[in-house]
Amino acid sequence: MKGIILAGGAGTRLYPASLAISKILLPVYDKPMIYYPLATLLSAGIRDVLVITNPEDHENFKRVLGDGSRWGVQLSYTVQYEKRGIADAFLLGETFLAGQPCALILGDNIFYGNGWEKLLLQAAARREGATVFACEVDDPCRFGVVEFDAKGKAVSLEEKPAAPKSRFAVTGLYFYDERVVQYARRLTPSARGELEITDLNKLYLQDGLLHAARLERGFVWMDAGTHQSMLQAANFVRSMHLQGTEIACLEEIALRKGFVTKETLRKNAAQWPDNPYYRHILELTR
Repeated sequence: MKGIILAGGAGTRLYPASLAISKILLPVYDKPMIYYPLATLLSAGIRDVLVITNPEDHENFKRVLGDGSRWGVQLSYTVQYEKRGIADAFLLGETFLAGQPCALILGDNIFYGNGWEKLLLQAAARREGATVFACEVDDPCRFGVVEFDAKGKAVSLEEKPAAPKSRFAVTGLYFYDERVVQYARRLTPSARGELEITDLNKLYLQDGLLHAARLERGFVWMDAGTHQSMLQAANFVRSMHLQGTEIACLEEIALRKGFVTKETLRKNAAQWPDNPYYRHILELTR
């Protein structure tokens, strides 16, 4: 399975903070925001990832992440020159995907919770259809909304409805089988001129191939696309850090998954500055 991080967009909701650099390279407490979606893909066992950037920050993303080798993964890059919607990622990444299943995550989405990696691995192991994750929110009209029947099966999807049929928002993480590009090619632009991810998921739903997993209480999902949500995310990461838990430490995940060895981390750490994040990494190598 391959992975895609959609990290394009202008980040206008974060102006003026994001005037000089992509919001997805701004820090969320002690690391760039893009570390968090990349950590999700690594936790799912995905080692081949395409990062889709805006043209202005393309080189900045490559400078921050490199080729991924320090985490035992392979990173590729491409540019989304026009705002054509989330589902456009599959058309941009068609050559990269090469007919394989994939996971797509938005660059400003942060997840955390006990059992999260188990849910990711279950989604990655599903051989047919699509998997989305739904989280109960206070303001569902801001999101794509999924409605469930009495048995917990998804029965409808709506994009930013004025009268939501449920309080469950579809988060910015999606798993698809190898047919996703074919489905994406069937989409037509919405009224705002974009290929909507909700329309893509509806096609899977209509074919009886959409699995929607509900994130139960105790799971944290944050869409860090506003000043308030970024601050909330940073405070959450800091609170967990004070309890001794590092969230989205790519080196720690890579070591746990067997992507790198302690020797590799120790060798890389020799080049790093002395700060709490890297001291934590050195602790892992002992």
